[in-house]
Amino acid sequence: MSAIALPGLVDPHDLADDRQFSMNLARGMEVLRAFTADTPVLGNRDISDRTGLPKATVSRLTYTLTLLGYLSRDIALQKYRLGPGVLSLGHPLLASMQVRQLAKPMMETLARKTGCTVNLGIRDRASVVYVDSVRADRANSHLPDIGTTRPLLASSIGRALILASPPGERTAIVNYLKVHDPEQFAAHREAFEHNRKLFASEGYCVALGEWREEIHAVAMPIGHRHGDPALAMNCSLYSHRAAEDKLVRVVVPLLKDAVRQLEEAMHIR
Repeated sequence: MSAIALPGLVDPHDLADDRQFSMNLARGMEVLRAFTADTPVLGNRDISDRTGLPKATVSRLTYTLTLLGYLSRDIALQKYRLGPGVLSLGHPLLASMQVRQLAKPMMETLARKTGCTVNLGIRDRASVVYVDSVRADRANSHLPDIGTTRPLLASSIGRALILASPPGERTAIVNYLKVHDPEQFAAHREAFEHNRKLFASEGYCVALGEWREEIHAVAMPIGHRHGDPALAMNCSLYSHRAAEDKLVRVVVPLLKDAVRQLEEAMHIR
C-alpha cells in the first residue's frame, strides 16, 4: 500500500478493514497529537472536538495514557497535558540521527557567516519538524526549539522536502495537502509553483513571508541513504534584515557549500 510507504499520509478510518491495523492504537496516537505548544492543556471535550472521536472513547484513552505515563492529569483543572513518557519516546530518534552531530559545526559556521538561524528538519505529515537549530547572531532572536513544526507548503524547508522527494511520493504529498487543507493549498499554490521552477534550475527553495510575514528563508534538501529520513537545511532571517537579494546573493552559496560538506561527511557523494 502506498500509504504505508508514506508515513502519516493516511486516514486511519480508511484502514478500518485492514486486519493488521490497530485502530485503538491509532486513536491513542491521535489523542497525543491533539496537544500543541499553543494548547498544552486539554480536557476530554477539547480532545474530542479536535480528533472527532466520541467523548467516551477519549475518556478511556486519556485514562489509559495517563496510567502509562504519556499524559499527566491536572487535578485542579480536570484536564490533561503531555507526560514525560512522550519526551522519552523522542530521545532515541534524535540520539540515533548521526547527521545532527555531523551537521552541527557546519550549521554553526553557516549561522556565524550569514547571521541566520540555521535549522535541520524532517517531514511529519503536513509539517516540517526541526531536529536541530543554531543561532550565532544574538541580534537574530529567532531560535526555534527542537520539535518545533512548520507547515510544509508555506515554508522554504517544507517546499525543499516536497520537491526533493521521488516523483510518486511527491505526488502523494501534494495530493494529501490539497485534500486536507484546500484553502491553504490554494493560498500557497502560486509560491509553490515558483519554487518548483526555482528548485529545478537552482536546487534551492525560498519563502518570503508566506509562513510568517517577518520571516524570510532559503532551504535545500540533504542527500540521504535509502531508509534514512529525508532532511533539509534552511537559513532564516527577519525580513527587515533579509532583503531577497542578500538571501540569494550571499546566503544561498554558503548554504549550498554547507550542504555539500555535510553530504561528503555522510559519504553521500
